[in-house]
Amino acid sequence: MKSKNIFVKSTLILIMGGIITKILGFIIRIIYTRIVGAEVIGLYSLVMPTYSLLITIATLALPTTISKLIAENKHNSLKIISTSTILIMIINFIVVLFMIISAKFIAIHMLHEERCYLLIIAMSLTFPIISISSIVKGYFYGKQNMIPNVVSNIIEQLVRGLLIYLFVPFLMAKSEILAAASLFIFSFIEEFTSIIVNLFFLPKNIKIEKHNLIPDKYTLKNILSISLPTVSSRIIGNIGYFFEPIILKNLLLYSGYSNNYILVEYGAYNAYTIPILTVPSFFITAISSALIPEISRHYLKNNYKVMTKRLKEALLFSLSIGLIYSILLIFCDSFILTKLYNTTLGLNYIKLLTPIFPLFYIENVLMSFLQAVNKAAITMKITIVGVIVKLLSLALFSLSHIGMYSLVISEILNIVIVVFLNIYFVRAFLKNYKYHNFSFSL
Repeated sequence: MKSKNIFVKSTLILIMGGIITKILGFIIRIIYTRIVGAEVIGLYSLVMPTYSLLITIATLALPTTISKLIAENKHNSLKIISTSTILIMIINFIVVLFMIISAKFIAIHMLHEERCYLLIIAMSLTFPIISISSIVKGYFYGKQNMIPNVVSNIIEQLVRGLLIYLFVPFLMAKSEILAAASLFIFSFIEEFTSIIVNLFFLPKNIKIEKHNLIPDKYTLKNILSISLPTVSSRIIGNIGYFFEPIILKNLLLYSGYSNNYILVEYGAYNAYTIPILTVPSFFITAISSALIPEISRHYLKNNYKVMTKRLKEALLFSLSIGLIYSILLIFCDSFILTKLYNTTLGLNYIKLLTPIFPLFYIENVLMSFLQAVNKAAITMKITIVGVIVKLLSLALFSLSHIGMYSLVISEILNIVIVVFLNIYFVRAFLKNYKYHNFSFSL
């Protein structure tokens, strides 16, 4: 009963915090997109896949890793944190150096947009501070203390909103590139603020001894044994995302579409379509974040009955949210889009993706479960299949003269295949432990 109370409490805290954060984030995004326009959003969207790939490498999936390790070894928290910090700083030094050297090549020869050079440099400088922040957040997730992260996330959004309101109009008047790069610069300030806020929630009686600050091979091995399979899966997914605008832009240009069309439509897809479709995603993030330490603890105790119950609860909640929101979108998509963003750009893409997005809302829950039971290698293989299908279909449809719909179709194929593979392997895992009563129908 106590375990269930902790899980439910953690989930509810994250959901309530997520609601506030999402509302603030939406307001901020609306203000930003209205100030800068579709072309600047298009430039920002072009570099975001590169950013996602490299931030995944730089952070090494540490929030998930630390959360799991601390949930299982609460007495060894400081050793886990210190070892993670040294490891992540070495990785960040390499990643930032690589980005500074290769930024111009990526901008000119891969993205075919020289204006992206400054954006790539700006984003690379945010990696170290974001990585440190992810370690701190992972610590509190592992302790199943969700309040520090909720408070810090809300303050992050408030700081972001204030910075955008004060500086973006001025930067936009000076240069579109500066306005786009400012979001990365602001990220540095936000993450620094988040770290400071989280530090106030550390236990007052915490004892820091010298031996706890010295990394050791055993702790490093444990960190890498979890983080490498997990981050490999995410890296593969982000490699697909990295090549998405490269394949899309090059093949659409080859097919006769203009550079301006691609920037505006790709910007609309990323700035309007996806944000509208993923409005309730904070619910899923909250459930997945609370699920990992909960499943990890019960897996360690061989308590598969409780594991199965928690998974069913998480899936039911996630799917219900996805279905309710999708039904709302089917009837109100145009109203929501125009009221929020004062545009109809991206509306046709929303109409096509809405029926399939309930599946998207259970994907993270299924993958979190597999990671918590040490099956991250399976999630990596599933991600590989999804990326291959998405990139091949994207290339094929981009040559079929259907414009940005090539991206929409490839996204649908990716979601369907990845979700059903996850369901298959979760069922197989539970069946091995003779829990045949697990059922999930779509």
